Amino acid sequence: MTVTEKDRDILARTLWGEARGEDFIGQIAVAWTIRNRVFDGKTKSWWGEGYAGVCLKPWQFSCWNKNDPNFAYLSGAKTIPFRELAQARIAADQVIDGKVPDPTGGATHYYAIAMKKAPGWAAKATQTLKLGGHVFFKNVP
Repeated sequence: MTVTEKDRDILARTLWGEARGEDFIGQIAVAWTIRNRVFDGKTKSWWGEGYAGVCLKPWQFSCWNKNDPNFAYLSGAKTIPFRELAQARIAADQVIDGKVPDPTGGATHYYAIAMKKAPGWAAKATQTLKLGGHVFFKNVP
């Protein structure tokens, strides 16, 4: 699979939007969840195609929803602080390039612990990891 600069940029921005409050390994875990979707083998219409397609698929990653406060930063209307985006870019590159192992055990989903209620799909899925502010899952129905 060819990975474009757009794929790398969109993945890094998604990491910033979804996991900027996490340490580096937390961002790696979110990136691996996205990578696991990219290579899941489901039809292209389900997850999207490539890293940018998966990240930008409507309603998959809330930071890209137009009503999310992070959207202004992700879309370029506001500037993401340089150091924060640089860390997210390093995490994105390391996961895309396969330089770090998957700490999530194959997760394709996660949710933020800060949510008042777990999403309905979590009850029937297999939890693989709890790290920082996120809980990761695979085998989501």
